Amino acid sequence: MCMILLVDQDDVLADFELGFLSKWREMYPDKPYVPLEERTTFYIRENYPKELEPLVDSVYSSPGFYRSILPMQGGPEAVKEIERKGHKVFICTSPLSRFEDCVLEKYLWVEEHLGREWTKRMILTSDKTLVHGDILIDDRPEIKGVCKPVWEHVLYTHSYNKQITSKRRLTWQNWKEILNI
Repeated sequence: MCMILLVDQDDVLADFELGFLSKWREMYPDKPYVPLEERTTFYIRENYPKELEPLVDSVYSSPGFYRSILPMQGGPEAVKEIERKGHKVFICTSPLSRFEDCVLEKYLWVEEHLGREWTKRMILTSDKTLVHGDILIDDRPEIKGVCKPVWEHVLYTHSYNKQITSKRRLTWQNWKEILNI
């Protein structure tokens, strides 16, 4: 049976967390940082003191940030394999509110790490509940929007969502067993 899989980009295909931390330490070497394994909330800015929030925003809003993020280990290979097995895979990602660099760079990232043909499979939306699919693989603990989702939310595992036990969880190391593909 052919499934439609919606795959989030940030922290599922692209290692946003590592990209942020690397850029933070480069831009603000004298400022404290939160190690990846100690992150406890989905939104990075919530793990930093209030007075550092403008600096946090400046990191992921900086030109070149999205394009420079490394792929999650095994992610690009996994989605290509899922597609080769006859399933439909779309990248379903939300842009930042300050989208000027983010949107273009998300497309450029996909072109570089998956190939230009994958840019035609990108869905950019701030409300993923509006998108039809069988499964949404996303690291956000809870997906809210105007519709009741028709897809199953499979949680991509990170330190900040490990407390969630009500959903199937996967990484690119165990996706075959979790998705039964």
